[in-house]
Amino acid sequence: MDHAPTRFALILAMAALQAACTTTARLREAEVARGQEIAITASGLVGTPYQFGGTHLEGFDCSGLAVYAYEKVGIAIPRTAAEQRRSARPVLLRNLQPGDLVFFRIRARHVDHVGVYVGDGRFVHAPRSGALVTYATLTRGFYRRHLVSAGRFW
Repeated sequence: MDHAPTRFALILAMAALQAACTTTARLREAEVARGQEIAITASGLVGTPYQFGGTHLEGFDCSGLAVYAYEKVGIAIPRTAAEQRRSARPVLLRNLQPGDLVFFRIRARHVDHVGVYVGDGRFVHAPRSGALVTYATLTRGFYRRHLVSAGRFW
């Protein structure tokens, strides 16, 4: 009995599986790099003035900052924090990666604030009128108490 055709089919199947795993790993690396680029872009905006409705370098509001950082890597996202939350793929807080968005309820029953997670429990955001884009922490204090969820578009 000749088992050569069976062996050949098995070898082809194993080669295809290895190629698929390699492609999946490369795609995953590209996604992580994209998230890091979003986080770097957001970090580069620290010190920019807050401007209600702002989506440009003269000034940002919280969701405008997210729109800008994502646009820089070629991803269009909705304009408001609430729309961003509804449209993003949910991410468990323990699985946050740089570039993810973090959503808060500050003054309302619905999500009304967003920041860009940059790693190590920190995020970049445009906090309020009269303030500058800055870093804040998720691990304690005000923003920890108001944190609702996280999401990903990449």
